[in-house]
Amino acid sequence: MPYCCKCGARVGITDTFCAACGTRQPNVPASAPAPDVLSGISPRTASLLCYVPLVGWLAAIVVLASANFRHNARVRFDAFQGLYLFVAWLIIEWVLRPLFSWPAEGLHFYHVVPALLKAVVFGAWIFMIIKASQEEQFRLPIVGELADKSVTEQR
Repeated sequence: MPYCCKCGARVGITDTFCAACGTRQPNVPASAPAPDVLSGISPRTASLLCYVPLVGWLAAIVVLASANFRHNARVRFDAFQGLYLFVAWLIIEWVLRPLFSWPAEGLHFYHVVPALLKAVVFGAWIFMIIKASQEEQFRLPIVGELADKSVTEQR
C-alpha cells in the first residue's frame, strides 16, 4: 500500500489526494478513456454482422453509433442497408401478412404472397452476407438507394 509523499499517511492506489493532508499524489495512474466496443472488429466483420437475418439490426445500430466506423462509408452503407432490409421484413410481417390473411374463406393463395416476399428478403440477407464477406459493395434496388441517401446525408 502506498504512502503520501508529504505526510506519510497511507493512501489508496487510486487516490488522487491524501485523506490526511490533502496533498495531490504524483503516481496516480491517469484514467484511460473507455475503449470502443468495436475497436477490435474489422470493417468486413462489421458489415457481415449488419446482414444477419432478424438480429442484424442490432449490430447495424451499434455500428452506426460506434466512433470506430464513423468515417467508413462502406460499413455505414451496409449498416443502413441492413436496417432497411429489416424494416422491409417488418412491413411484410406486420402490414402485408394481416392484410393478405383477411379473406380467410376460399382463397388460400393469398397466404403465399407474404411468405414469398419474406423469402425474397431472407434471400437478400443471405446474398448480402456473401457480398460483404467478399468485401464487395452491392446496392439492392430500393433499400440500396435509401442507404446511399442516408450515408450521404450524414457527411
